[in-house]
Amino acid sequence: MSSRNYIDDFMRCRIIGKFEEGRKITDVTREFDIAHSVVSRLWKSFKTTGMCSRRYAGGRVRSTTPAEDRYIVLSAKRNRRTTAQQVAKQFLAASGKQISRKTVA
Repeated sequence: MSSRNYIDDFMRCRIIGKFEEGRKITDVTREFDIAHSVVSRLWKSFKTTGMCSRRYAGGRVRSTTPAEDRYIVLSAKRNRRTTAQQVAKQFLAASGKQISRKTVA
């Protein structure tokens, strides 16, 4: 897995500012020491959306709330011999909300 160093919003806006001054992509990449493809995608994104900040993806929507998570942990700790499937069934009986055994695990 590769490690990524995201460019913060301030740096992104500085790069866009250089383009608006009339600089070329190669000049900007050398000045900021960033890959040509990254700068090119940033400029293309700015031209289409008009924004220089990143859109943050939230990821998958959680199926349980933090309070429900605490309840699941508590019910699993009460009887350590119960399986994840049994805890999921207990949770369904208590809350009326169905969750998978993988959520419990």
